[in-house]
This record gives sequence, structure tokens and C-alpha cells, in this order.
Amino acid sequence: MQATAYTYDPDTRSGQVLLDDGTPVPFDAAAFDAGGLRLLRPGQRVRIETEGAEGSLRITLVTLQTL
Repeated sequence: MQATAYTYDPDTRSGQVLLDDGTPVPFDAAAFDAGGLRLLRPGQRVRIETEGAEGSLRITLVTLQTL
């Protein structure tokens, strides 16, 4: 799934992405670390992996979107 980075706190390595429908979904340090990223800027397109249903969607991986 693709999303856009919305917020990112380098101290906690957590933040939020916006899904293409505008829904914000938070991610934690474990999801950020799993992707091997060192930095994330608002507006960057990212690829995310999730688990759970729509009401309890949880991001498990955040990586940069590459073509």
C-alpha cells in the first residue's frame, strides 16, 4: 500500500502517514526501523505494510516508494 509521510519525530522515530483517501495512520519506531530508513520528510511517498482491519489498522513497515 502507498501513502504520504505526514509527520515524523526523529527522537521517537514515529509519526503518521496519510493514506490516499486522507486518513492519517500512525506508525511506531518498530515499523520505521523495520524499513531500514534513517530519515523521513513530510510529503515523501512511502510504501507501508499493515495488519488489522480498517478501524484498527496498524503499520508494520515503512519504506520509501521506489519506481
